[in-house]
Amino acid sequence: MDTKTWFFKNKPAIMFSGVVGGPFEKKSPYSSEFDQCMDSLWMEQESFEKANRLLIEEAIEILMKKAAIEPHEIDALLMGDLINQLTPTSLAARTLSVPYLGLFSACATSMEGLALSAVLVDGGYSGKIITGASSHNAAVEKQFRYPTEYGGQKPPTAQWTVTGAGVALIEKYTAQSSPYAFIEKATIGKVADEGMKDPYNMGAAMAPAAADVIHRHLTQTNQTPDDFDLIVTGDLAWIGHSITEDLLKEKGWTFKEGQFLDCGKLFYVENPGIQAGASGPACSAMLFYSHFLNELQKGSIKKMLAVATGALLSPLTFQQGESIPCIAHAVELSSPSNYQVN
Repeated sequence: MDTKTWFFKNKPAIMFSGVVGGPFEKKSPYSSEFDQCMDSLWMEQESFEKANRLLIEEAIEILMKKAAIEPHEIDALLMGDLINQLTPTSLAARTLSVPYLGLFSACATSMEGLALSAVLVDGGYSGKIITGASSHNAAVEKQFRYPTEYGGQKPPTAQWTVTGAGVALIEKYTAQSSPYAFIEKATIGKVADEGMKDPYNMGAAMAPAAADVIHRHLTQTNQTPDDFDLIVTGDLAWIGHSITEDLLKEKGWTFKEGQFLDCGKLFYVENPGIQAGASGPACSAMLFYSHFLNELQKGSIKKMLAVATGALLSPLTFQQGESIPCIAHAVELSSPSNYQVN
């Protein structure tokens, strides 16, 4: 039996968010919607990994100030990053001192966390959950490729890892609350591996996983692309997004102009310094929890499918010559304007 989509009946909702970026993220056309951007990659820390931890802590602190809540009111933190057994996230969780579930779906972690948070809230197991994802360009480059200081040449298929963190507060909707968006459904991805081994071509490697989860979500919910204002992928960037669209066309799905988007293409637009586009867990987390959340709250977007994409490689698997397994998770979001909630 095929994996089925989760339908949420008790209106788990995104109530608040916090989004923090690095210095290069100031160049994003969406930077005005970020809560804060740091002035340097070091952020006055001793290492890039500690700077990644700081990004998480700052994003969570901003969220808690918006929500006017204290750490003891948080039932769980569901979050992840790319560095060495989630070290930055675990250190941030130590600072916050709340129940913690570390998550790893690489760059698909943002939607893994959102889907699982909705399950816990919808089922009545948790009241307030913070979920999100982060990445740091220099820390990621050092772990998976070459240190930035090395100055290594990158092929046109390579992507630029976003430095930042995006987090959201998930709660059950009440008549007294004013949510940004409702979490309607979620489809958990299957691992796809087409035998690719090039860590500089993540978009092409992730495309089959993205196409599969979008196809299954549409099929299992008896919907078509016409039911959505937008379907937005996480960080396929220019190459992977084009491949995904072709794969979906082969399955019979087509899109209107401007309906099928990708955060990796949008984050820095066509900046030649980023090669094929943006990547990293923060790529989708920052845009989903700032720009797209704002548009959902305003009602400019009535319904969207958010699909974060991730490549599940590690330095060890690359060194041992393994191909790259990939994953994508899809979460269906609706605007409060679709309901009489005010």
